[in-house]
Amino acid sequence: MQHLGEIIALVVAMSWTVTALFADKASHRIGSMSANVIRLVLATLFLSLILWVGVGRPYPVYADGKAWFWLALSALVGYVFGDWCLFNCYLYIGARFGQLFMTLAPPMAAIAGWAILGETLTWKACLAMAVTLIGIALSILSRGEGHHVRLTLPLKGVLLGLGAGIGQGVGLVLSKVGMEHYASIIPADAPSALETLLPFASTMIRAVVGAAGFLALMALQKKTAELRAATHDRKGMGYALIMTLFGPVIGVSLSLMAVRYTAAGIASTLMALTPVFILIPYAFIYHQRIKAREVLGVLVSMTGVALFFLL
Repeated sequence: MQHLGEIIALVVAMSWTVTALFADKASHRIGSMSANVIRLVLATLFLSLILWVGVGRPYPVYADGKAWFWLALSALVGYVFGDWCLFNCYLYIGARFGQLFMTLAPPMAAIAGWAILGETLTWKACLAMAVTLIGIALSILSRGEGHHVRLTLPLKGVLLGLGAGIGQGVGLVLSKVGMEHYASIIPADAPSALETLLPFASTMIRAVVGAAGFLALMALQKKTAELRAATHDRKGMGYALIMTLFGPVIGVSLSLMAVRYTAAGIASTLMALTPVFILIPYAFIYHQRIKAREVLGVLVSMTGVALFFLL
């Protein structure tokens, strides 16, 4: 089928739109940390089932201490820090703007790759970063009285959105280090499906560590009662189940397929369209009017993402 990879990539962006919308609802309903714990526990169960069917073992087989270290570190940065920021920013600025800040993930990944892995930071990447930042600025800044520039969103929500983008980008680089090491230690007689399912095995490690990290935070803050209450909230659990299915399960699976059937740059750009796709359903659900300036900001930011992957 012609353009199969591009079609799958668009479906991934839609899947992650559903995830963002229900993550927003779950955060408001059962709390951001409870939503994250439940999501990651459910993701671990689904990923375990996938590995059991595909590889014959319901756990990340052959992963050694070094693989666990890097993937665990990526979970602490990407999930515990990044997703804590993301889910909490939903409480202040909503999923629509929260997803806009996630366009910062590619630039942050480039900076982290330069700092951690010694990768080259080209002028093209810097241009793409600048365009992305201009797009975000257009969406969240406006002129006040006396032509002073002011934020149109709560500062706390903006800072949390920035944290989410940074956590996602840096966590991605750390997970790349862990996955590359994991791939290098797989023995020749390992099940052939493991090579294909390696991202799922790596994601399972990250989900286990992420869930443990959130549980530790909840215990320190004496919020475990909140988690117990959340598990008895049928509607909240339903939101968590939907965001898990469309995120770590369907979203990750289809993203791997998209990269297989089309160029990685094209797939990545199309999969990053979530801030565009979320505009209409979010406005419909929450009865919010979308301003032309906000739409322009999203489009400029997405142009920055496209430049980043396609230049």
